[in-house]
Amino acid sequence: MSKKILMVLTSHDKLGNTGHKTGFWVEEFAAPYYVFKDAGFDITLASPLGGQPPVDPTSQLSDFETDATKRYDEDQAVKQVLANTVLLSSVNQGDYDAVFYPGGHGPLWDLAYNADSIELIESFLAANKPVGAVCHASAVLLDVKNSNGESAIKNKAVTGFTNGEEAAVQLTDIVPFLVEDELIKRGADYQKVDDFIAFAVQDGLIISGQNPASSELVANKIVAHLSI
Repeated sequence: MSKKILMVLTSHDKLGNTGHKTGFWVEEFAAPYYVFKDAGFDITLASPLGGQPPVDPTSQLSDFETDATKRYDEDQAVKQVLANTVLLSSVNQGDYDAVFYPGGHGPLWDLAYNADSIELIESFLAANKPVGAVCHASAVLLDVKNSNGESAIKNKAVTGFTNGEEAAVQLTDIVPFLVEDELIKRGADYQKVDDFIAFAVQDGLIISGQNPASSELVANKIVAHLSI
């Protein structure tokens, strides 16, 4: 029987007060999506508002093209599914074997604080199911608690977009918080490598990636975990 995975995307499209758009980062959706698809997984897409999640327009520039984004560009079937994401509040952890959160700056404004998302992640962890996140989406872990009411990432090895990477894209003063700083504040064993180098870490059920290039690594770790 094929494994079922839930991918949760942002519904937030405003990059602070800049007047620019944000959303999910294409590579961070496309690379894991095709890892899961090629592994034979049954994939469901969800977002806080349902329907079409916003795409970060910067992530569609040719500078950020990868084999996965090119495949996505030509895949009308996945775009149809994306246009009809289910409401996050309607999903049930019991229907899935794992959950994965693609990044982009959008999650900093909605998913990091979303009560449905926090409750969902807590239920996945309580059910001994893996939770994956990459880049800015590691922020979805910030307010998640374990069964003892403590931070679920306290003393856990996690990664996410670094302060250096945020400075490199010149958004340090625009984002509501810095992922690296907040993970450390929660007591996480924050880990990183050089900026924009692919890096993913797994600590028990929590699997996280540092930046867009890390998204495929996270997906592969989820697939490996579920095949044990």
